[in-house]
Amino acid sequence: MLDLHRLTLLREVKLHGSMSAAARELSYSHSAISQQLGVLEKETGVVLLEKVGRNVRLTPAGEELVRNTEAILAAMERAEADLATSHERPQGVVTVAAFTSISRSVMPVALAELLRQYPSLDVRLRREDPEQAVVQLMSRHVDAVISDAFPGTAVDYPGGIHATLIGQDPIRGYLPHGVPHTDAVELRNIRWVAEPAHSASAQWALRVCRERGFEPVIAHVSSDMLFHLRMVEQGLAAAFLPDMVVHEAGSMITPSPWLPGDQQRSIQFLVRSGSERSASLTVVREAITRLLAPAP
Repeated sequence: MLDLHRLTLLREVKLHGSMSAAARELSYSHSAISQQLGVLEKETGVVLLEKVGRNVRLTPAGEELVRNTEAILAAMERAEADLATSHERPQGVVTVAAFTSISRSVMPVALAELLRQYPSLDVRLRREDPEQAVVQLMSRHVDAVISDAFPGTAVDYPGGIHATLIGQDPIRGYLPHGVPHTDAVELRNIRWVAEPAHSASAQWALRVCRERGFEPVIAHVSSDMLFHLRMVEQGLAAAFLPDMVVHEAGSMITPSPWLPGDQQRSIQFLVRSGSERSASLTVVREAITRLLAPAP
């Protein structure tokens, strides 16, 4: 019978892209992982890893074994979730990774509500970038991830992830404070603040600007949306800002009529497949969903 621990180590190499990265993440030595995967190859009778330069990658047989391991782990998640439902109330430790703006604005209120309603449930929060958070979810370092997705940008989650839409957050375009409303032709002369170019939000913003006939001048780059807001307020840059950020700051800035005001980012709650029925994860998801619901 194959050893689940060794199967999980192979999966970690797949997730992190190299044996060294997997070793760092798991606090193992490179040689310890190499030895365990060597034993796994003897158990299976097939080559699971092949050298590529100074790195390794999974062979087709290794990829297939990881897919089967995902199915085994999902079945274990379902078994744990079913067992947890036998308890009358959600309990235990749940670790949630979330992006910055929802961590500041929504999550403290959600955590306080959960503490009042379920004192035996210990919900712990980590502020993480969405890409890294998904890897931590797959590696079982966190139990859930709150992520966002922008209009027209494809989100390709790895196998073994169950995503639930829990809310929408409108995004509006703002010119630098004090700059008079301008026409579309003059927009190309405005300086902008944006997230790093590889991010989904930056790719979305670039596409929106190009659809309106201009190439934005990205003068400032930061992943901190509150910084974007302050740059707008000081008249230094234009930006696309989610309502969540503007409302949290209590800002009085006014959206520009020349920039889109009807776009929304999707807020998603991610868990490992099989754990979506967990009583503890369900009450966490529902608490956040209630806070994201539009006011009547």
